[in-house]
Amino acid sequence: MKLLSTTFVLVLMSSCIKLDDIAFYNEILTEYQYDHFDGDIDFVLDSTFDVSDIHEFNITSDGYTLSSVYIGKMADIPNDTIILYCHGQTGHMDYYWQRTKLLANCGYKNRFGVFTFDYRGYGRSEGNPTEKGMYEDVRAAYEWLINAGSNPNNIILYGFSLGSAPATDLSAYGHNGQYPLKLILESPFASADFLAQESTLIEVSASYITNLEFDNVQKISLVQQPLMWMHGTEDDYVAISNGEAIVANYSGTDTTFIRVAGAKHGKNGVPQTMGFENYLQALEEFITKP
Repeated sequence: MKLLSTTFVLVLMSSCIKLDDIAFYNEILTEYQYDHFDGDIDFVLDSTFDVSDIHEFNITSDGYTLSSVYIGKMADIPNDTIILYCHGQTGHMDYYWQRTKLLANCGYKNRFGVFTFDYRGYGRSEGNPTEKGMYEDVRAAYEWLINAGSNPNNIILYGFSLGSAPATDLSAYGHNGQYPLKLILESPFASADFLAQESTLIEVSASYITNLEFDNVQKISLVQQPLMWMHGTEDDYVAISNGEAIVANYSGTDTTFIRVAGAKHGKNGVPQTMGFENYLQALEEFITKP
């Protein structure tokens, strides 16, 4: 199944509905529940993956207040390797809390710091989600880490699904002349235009159904940092051809590419299908590779 069916795209075109209107499945919260969140999520970890040193605080992005969470000892930020996690299009940080906790168990518990945040309009973050806003928001998160004492050479950027867009943008263009050390993309999409072509199976410009670009396939050509790409062969939301187009355009030399046989997108996605231990081992090997 493609991201959008041919019939659905034709309905969008005929009714003048834009893909922009449904690109962000954001949800507003009054508070975060973390492990007590009872919504429908991709998977639930058992108690062996529980984490401590959870710090919730706000950061500022272009005048908007964003909610964020850091897992790890704040005092160790200047010395720790830190995974900056950009979540997908659904809901808020609670929806992705299990994935975030999983990263905090990479190698061993709290080996790496993990920093995540809600884009504007998600969770308790102010504003409304936009493509430009996502790029500004990830830079605000990155700048917060730098101001907290982190070294860019210790920051690993991780983008899942829609989060691949801000992660790739920051890796390509940097921020104030600084760049994260490495880039991890899980189940990324190539571009809005690529999705339109894949979905309609006809020659149609993405401009008919969206003003969004999310041009990861072009931006990845500017990325020189080591790249790790993971994608399920049976991804039923963002076809693996998206990820293949991205890695084909990557011009760097340090790569780890993993096609996960049978994996889908959310539920039964990459971490579950690989098995959590195998998934974490692959991440640790990439992150610690000189």
